[in-house]
Amino acid sequence: MDIRIVENSAQLDCDVLIVNKFQDELTSNDLINRYAPDSFTGKVGEVFTIHTRKELPSKYVMAVGFGIENNIDRDVICKAITAAVKKCLDMKFKTIAFDIRTNVTFGIPTILTSSIVNYSFDKYKTKKNHKISTVYISNVSSDINVVASAVEGLELARDLANEPAEYATPERLAKIAQSFEGIETDIYNEKEIAQMGMNAYLAVAKGSDNPPRFIHMKYVPENPEKKIALIGKGLCFDSGGLDLKPASSMLTMRNDMAGAACVLGLMSVIDKIRPNVEVHALIAACENMPSGKSYKPGDIVTARNGKTIEVDNTDAEGRLTLADVLCYACDLEVDEVIDIATLTGACVVALGDTVSGIMGNNSSFVDAIIKTATYSGEKFWELPMFQDYRDNMNSDVADMKNTGSRFGGASAAGMFLKEFVTDSVKWAHIDIAGTAFLDKPRNGYCKGATGVGYLTLLNYLLLHK
Repeated sequence: MDIRIVENSAQLDCDVLIVNKFQDELTSNDLINRYAPDSFTGKVGEVFTIHTRKELPSKYVMAVGFGIENNIDRDVICKAITAAVKKCLDMKFKTIAFDIRTNVTFGIPTILTSSIVNYSFDKYKTKKNHKISTVYISNVSSDINVVASAVEGLELARDLANEPAEYATPERLAKIAQSFEGIETDIYNEKEIAQMGMNAYLAVAKGSDNPPRFIHMKYVPENPEKKIALIGKGLCFDSGGLDLKPASSMLTMRNDMAGAACVLGLMSVIDKIRPNVEVHALIAACENMPSGKSYKPGDIVTARNGKTIEVDNTDAEGRLTLADVLCYACDLEVDEVIDIATLTGACVVALGDTVSGIMGNNSSFVDAIIKTATYSGEKFWELPMFQDYRDNMNSDVADMKNTGSRFGGASAAGMFLKEFVTDSVKWAHIDIAGTAFLDKPRNGYCKGATGVGYLTLLNYLLLHK
């Protein structure tokens, strides 16, 4: 979708001009004011469309309800724009223009919402889904161009997480990472990964014919305020290993690299948004597959920091890969580490598919990310981290097991990861197991990958612009 910032969208030759209507008030468009029925009051999400009959440059004009003017906020704008863009898609419009006039900032949520609603993954369909090609928007600040660039990264994140596993292999992710401009990228193979002491990660990768690739992308501005590591879980496919998942549970496991897709999406546009922070993006890409080479229940693996782990379940593999990457990130002497992962079914049970779990070792850091998520239109909820969860993972033969009790599984996973984070580094873990992939459309998102976490991490980086 091509986004263009213009001075006066109301005078454009396009398929439809979209204006906002506050409840029981006139709009900025005379055609709407003259012809809209009394039943169209301007409640949030109401839509009225009329042909302009050449009274305007656009073929149609559409009014969308924004509710009561004094009650407008980001959620209202997103709900209204979602309704308008859905109607545009239904009417097969290709070029649309927004002439939104409010007393609050609307440009960023309008552009992002338009992109989210317009998105569909139809790469493998012979008959493509209808999409809006161009969006014009006026009455916005100049920095909206940054957001227009960021939309490209969100679409890449969703595309990668929707791709089948035969396409999105560890090697493919590595090649994609190497194609980004403005960053330095290093790719490490199995031998180099072993030399770095990442044996927990390598254990997970052993069963697959597709070899692992450790990806390290680095963005360094001239005078960075701080140094941040972003870690995306990169399980390109998770069969469960020898503790094989049921067939139905494997259907969406191409999406088990949604965390990595999120990080790749961010790094694809970081040279355009140019935050004033040094960013190290890390992905331990691999597949968890059953074979004669697979790691086995009861095996003991040694992580990069020397801690030993008894493999209690080969389907608790993501935390093993993240353990080594967390150690690697801390060795970079960063100030903050954020990992994002489709980690636990327990998080889905606890929070469903609308809220992501978050936990960490610094409450103010976690709070800052939660506030950024709220601003970004995403919902994060902090989960507890108590020693009891860690004690359940004690092992008779190693420093710990990779699973504990079947209760409190999301928090237990967080406590496991904490073992591999240096105390001096601020760390947050985001569990997107429930929110990364939708089984049916909701709130403007189509079925499939959502790109969850992308907007939050993007805005967190932009706080330092």
